[in-house]
Amino acid sequence: MMNRIYKYFCSLAIGCFAASATATTILPSADTIMVSDVDLQSAAQTTDVTPTEGMLHNVDTQVDGWYMRKYMRVDSTLYTNENPIFPREVYMDRLRRLPNIMEMPYNDVVQDYINHYTGRLRRSVSFMLGVQNFYVPLFEEALEAEGVPLELKYLPVVESAFDPMATSHVGAAGLWQFMIPTAKHYGLTVNSLIDERRDPIKSSRAAAKYLKDLYNSFGDWTLAIAAYNCGRNNVLKAIKRAGGARDYWAIYPYLPRETRGYVPAFIAANYVMNYYCDHKIPAMKTIAPAETDTVVVTRSLHLGQVAAACNLDFETVQAMNPQYRTGVVPGNAQPCALRLPMTAIDRFLQLGDSVYHLTPTVEVAERREEVAPAEAEVESKQANTRQSRRQVLAEERRERRERKAAAAAERARKRKSKRATRSESDEVDIRQGDTLSEIARRNNTTVEKLQKINNLNGSAIRAGKKLRVK
Repeated sequence: MMNRIYKYFCSLAIGCFAASATATTILPSADTIMVSDVDLQSAAQTTDVTPTEGMLHNVDTQVDGWYMRKYMRVDSTLYTNENPIFPREVYMDRLRRLPNIMEMPYNDVVQDYINHYTGRLRRSVSFMLGVQNFYVPLFEEALEAEGVPLELKYLPVVESAFDPMATSHVGAAGLWQFMIPTAKHYGLTVNSLIDERRDPIKSSRAAAKYLKDLYNSFGDWTLAIAAYNCGRNNVLKAIKRAGGARDYWAIYPYLPRETRGYVPAFIAANYVMNYYCDHKIPAMKTIAPAETDTVVVTRSLHLGQVAAACNLDFETVQAMNPQYRTGVVPGNAQPCALRLPMTAIDRFLQLGDSVYHLTPTVEVAERREEVAPAEAEVESKQANTRQSRRQVLAEERRERRERKAAAAAERARKRKSKRATRSESDEVDIRQGDTLSEIARRNNTTVEKLQKINNLNGSAIRAGKKLRVK
């Protein structure tokens, strides 16, 4: 993989030099018109251009992403507002000479999209020229495996601007902008925990198969990518309305508005990704990414635990595994691939089961291992064990009665104890030499009260006995 990436860097440099040399041969410098970026934007805005999802993508968001911060460098000194505009014949010739199987015709609509990419979207193109080193080798490998034209590697330029986390306004996601039903049809897992539409490798394989199937349906690559955008049925309807013509430009007026711009945008993307040097668009500087490999996880594992095990920061592990939506690898449900730097693979394998017991490097919400059974399960158990349930209920009622009886007995005991305590506190011991008057004085009462509550007819009392004072 690393060798392929380094070769790609070399090919980019050679391609840039070759494109510049070609432009010099084809077009004398006197025929080149230099205009400012602002002027070109104004000119482009006068045309009827429907922006694709990739055109609407915020390049600042991409630049702030982990891969970009780690592996790309923005050099503002390389940028210029000057953008050459060439005669129509030059654009036509350049498109003709692209080493493509697919037809890349030139017309005013294609020119409008070229103007957008080389004008208003110059910075986005610069970004994609740099980031393509991460993804294009993966695209080429997947397309080659299915026998699909390699020029389709630039379809993600139109779809997502090379952002694996891109999501469209209708819910399409990933580099290839799969909708959920199509993604599942081509073997991609999409659920609450996993979204393989964001997996560059798996989504590229699915896209190659989908494009191949579309070509087999229409026998034309231009119609195939039109159907990739708007679906088979819309293309079939357009063909029917065009009298059965199976040519994109013949059915062009009958296609959805976005699709009318989709194919021209794809042609323009191929143009600008090959001839960016002629328009003075620099590629963002790119550092070759670390070599990676995958391990299979068969138990539930949080990416934070992986980061802790491999001495990596959580963001690194997450960026390498964008398909895991919540940071959880649900290996207990199905075997899952985990991508890591080659330097971390051995350590992960050596730790074995201990990885699953590590404290994650990020706060992780605990997942309950035991929950109340589902209602359907309860009903099933009740239907099969009615007698047992009645016994359980009877036992519960008996326990409630016993608890009530015990509580009542405790309350009675406390009342009796309280009365006894009060009674004891209301009596005094008669000491040797005590008299009624002396006892009355000590207890703040009278002799008459003492006589009354103790049923005494006189004042005679005996030492050692008790005398009620209250």
